[in-house]
Amino acid sequence: MSGMNKQGRPTSVGGASATGTRETFTGNRALEQEEPLLFELDNPGACGVDFDEPGEFTSHLGNFERQGRIGLARVSEPEVMRHFVRLSAKNYSIDAGLYPLGSCTMKHNPRLNEKMARLPGISDVHPLQPQQTVQGSLELMSELSHWLKELTGMPGVTLSPKAGAHGELCGMMAIRAALIARGEDDIRTRVLVPESAHGTNPATAALLGYKVDAIPATKEGRVDLEAFKSKLGPDVAAIMLTNPNTCGLFERDIVKIADAVHEAGAYFYCDGANFNAIVGRVRPGDLGVDAMHINLHKTFSTPHGGGGPGAGPVVFSEALAPFAPLPYVVNGKDGFRLVETEGEAEADGTTPFGRMTAFHGQMGMFVRALSYMLSHGSDGLRQVAEDAVLNANYVLASLKDDLSAPFEGPCMHEALFDDRFLKGTGVETLDFAKAMIDEGYHPMTMYFPLVVHGAMLIEPTETESKQAVDLFIATLKDLARAARSNDKDRFTGAPYMSPRRRLDETGAARKPVLRWAPPAPAQAAE
Repeated sequence: MSGMNKQGRPTSVGGASATGTRETFTGNRALEQEEPLLFELDNPGACGVDFDEPGEFTSHLGNFERQGRIGLARVSEPEVMRHFVRLSAKNYSIDAGLYPLGSCTMKHNPRLNEKMARLPGISDVHPLQPQQTVQGSLELMSELSHWLKELTGMPGVTLSPKAGAHGELCGMMAIRAALIARGEDDIRTRVLVPESAHGTNPATAALLGYKVDAIPATKEGRVDLEAFKSKLGPDVAAIMLTNPNTCGLFERDIVKIADAVHEAGAYFYCDGANFNAIVGRVRPGDLGVDAMHINLHKTFSTPHGGGGPGAGPVVFSEALAPFAPLPYVVNGKDGFRLVETEGEAEADGTTPFGRMTAFHGQMGMFVRALSYMLSHGSDGLRQVAEDAVLNANYVLASLKDDLSAPFEGPCMHEALFDDRFLKGTGVETLDFAKAMIDEGYHPMTMYFPLVVHGAMLIEPTETESKQAVDLFIATLKDLARAARSNDKDRFTGAPYMSPRRRLDETGAARKPVLRWAPPAPAQAAE
């Protein structure tokens, strides 16, 4: 094994001392194979493809013309293929097993969606094509916009944001544009953010120059209504509230909160990352929400990224819809077209705050999301929320006697536990998570939300079967009982069976090794 593969890792792949298995000459353990860096596979003379020597040409690079080798690894095609296949086998994925990350909604991505996204005429369109040649794509975007507005009860939408946090920024920029139009931007400088909101909410407000004012949570894990009302004032621009919140709970006072915000002349931004829990059941527009982003990967099953940027469309109330960014799709007498300039928008009766992206957004994600919507129908999308909530409450009820839950009563789409059940065992939340790796599971979200000490947030999603959830529950029960029975070594040394043992995480974070260099030549013995 190379020196690079040991850097930042105090222990290597589990051996005889950890697992009871024999050491091997290669360092491999059957199908679990050691894999050096691609640069360490460099073999002079090897090449995956041959190029002809370039002919005479005029360079325009001047002094910037390269003088030496680029330094790319010289590797044959079979070696390249094996390298990346072996690396991919070390990744955990939703296609490999249950992925219990709370707040992330790691649901199955239906293969039908992938097939649709790869159809000729969709997968090969280019954003600079003349619009008359992509009428089908524009119609698809219009149809997706229609369903997002229908499902949320909001009259406006923009598709262009590339992620949830990007969507948050978009929604808050629309709020700022509305305040500028009212001549109140200099007055309203404060944004209220509950402690139970997603961490990106205060970051977004701060990025736009607002002062962030935290709202405490009640002992039930929800917004403290009286504390919230006491913070309202003429300098408040908006509230950024996550619902259902990061404790997996629905904010029961959301209508009262919306009414109070509007009465104070401010706007209501709702983080819609957890829309998966209420889609088809509750329309945020009916609750008084002014702007909300929607993670297409969480609610509508598109991959997290999908080979490129994701998508975080934002829906708007009637008050904010005129300020939605460019571009957006309209259907006129000459067919579908993108409104791309402020002049076109003014003629259309809107005043966009600007543009979030170079083009129209992530077309591949739009196709996948609409495919998911149409294959489910309105009744199927309602069942998505019902099954997600049912699975999470099944986990909560099944584990409440072995783990410890910080809040009483049922949850929404995710079940939250704390570390009280580990008290006196010498096992910490992190140790518990590492032991889950040996059992073949990616750990749940750890130490988040911050309002709960030693938090463990589990979201089984609606796509997991009862059989899969039952095995996961039984595994956590076994780990919890092992921790209480003083089987400490099972945890503090875990993971034993992963390709690498536990990292020195502090060292890896503060002194990361980000660049590979060839090893120094061995010194001749004196």
